[in-house]
Amino acid sequence: MGHNAAMSLPADLPAVPAGPASKGRVLVVDDDRLVLATVTHGLMQAGYAIIDADNGDEAILLAREHRPDLALLDIRMEGKSGFDVAATLRDAYRIPFIFLSAFSDPATLAQVQALGALAYLVKPLDVGQIVPAVDAAFARLRAMPAAGSVALSRPGTPPAATAPGPAASPLTDPVALAVGVLMHRHSLTREQAWERLQRLAQTQAQTPLAQAERLLAAVEELARSAL
Repeated sequence: MGHNAAMSLPADLPAVPAGPASKGRVLVVDDDRLVLATVTHGLMQAGYAIIDADNGDEAILLAREHRPDLALLDIRMEGKSGFDVAATLRDAYRIPFIFLSAFSDPATLAQVQALGALAYLVKPLDVGQIVPAVDAAFARLRAMPAAGSVALSRPGTPPAATAPGPAASPLTDPVALAVGVLMHRHSLTREQAWERLQRLAQTQAQTPLAQAERLLAAVEELARSAL
């Protein structure tokens, strides 16, 4: 069963209250307890109130009870997958989500995009990469309080490059997904992948968003042809 992050960590580590003093409430879901403890610890230290679960069923129950502002979801878990949880969070509660996964094959990436993930972070990751991604998500949420859901800025990118163009769909950031594809295909860091996407866009005389959508369309076509 899942557990509150304050209980899963050493007794001398203070919990962050889920109130005005915290930066926001985050649901973290991963069936790897080491990953779960590491991520929750890092986000708590960064000032976030954390709800954690090690399976999809409990994640949905906790989401219904606590209504987190953001969810970080592992994809492949026993029972309900991260995809199952994401669909419920999106359809029932309008809770935005980020996927954390070691899998980035074309079929997985196509499903990530179809569900409307804010971002797709490829494991292995350290807290130093995850915290900026969560910070960026909350910055966007605070900047657009009237929107039911927003697209996530790409973590670690220059401010001028963080906002997707007006064609971006709600809950979807094609650039973040395309950066994840390039990271996986070419073993790049996030910064290197973003720079490569920019170069490709310049070569084709396109915006980064248009180039990202073109790349993702190619990934989707590969996924369909593999079926």
